[in-house]
Amino acid sequence: MSRVIDISQKLDMGIAVWPGDTQFRTFWVMRMDRGDACNVGSVTMSLHTGTHADAPLHFLERGGASVDSDLTAYIGPALVVDIRGADAVQTEHVAPLAALHPERVLFRTGTVTPDRFNSGFAYVSAEAARALVQLKIRLVGMDTPSMDQSDSKTLDAHKIFAAANVALLENLDLADVAPGTYELIALPLKLAGMDASPVRAILRTIERQ
Repeated sequence: MSRVIDISQKLDMGIAVWPGDTQFRTFWVMRMDRGDACNVGSVTMSLHTGTHADAPLHFLERGGASVDSDLTAYIGPALVVDIRGADAVQTEHVAPLAALHPERVLFRTGTVTPDRFNSGFAYVSAEAARALVQLKIRLVGMDTPSMDQSDSKTLDAHKIFAAANVALLENLDLADVAPGTYELIALPLKLAGMDASPVRAILRTIERQ
């Protein structure tokens, strides 16, 4: 039987957010212990909190919103690549992928923890982004809060991927995932006019016949 691996960060009050962004908060609108007929919870959060899918509107003034996402990009075979110890995804990490013909690539960098923002997280170099586009990758995922460096003003990797219609997943939890090929399911919500969406991302092991 195939096994399901949850690669989503847990959303709770202690989750790290980008400096200056909206903190994750939960509160109750109705509570049975206060005499209400049922429990009704609510949250406030940035759409970039935890595991999420960036839409082009996040970094392009006229980019597409989450509601416009091609959902087929977020479902299908995905190759997990371990680059721990590297400061960035470089062309040397991409070159070996050519022989594997992956549709989706998830990079495990090990440079972040969910409860503390680390501005020195690993990113995707512009050269590596172009190399991934040349391989006709449909989706790139990272265990970091951004494809670009934390102090980037130009967001080169984001824009290179957007120009090639490459879907983006950020803040994945790949800490316990071994390198290899899995089935990815990580659907963004149907959010109109928004620049990103939370996702519940899972990997399912592929049983060999």
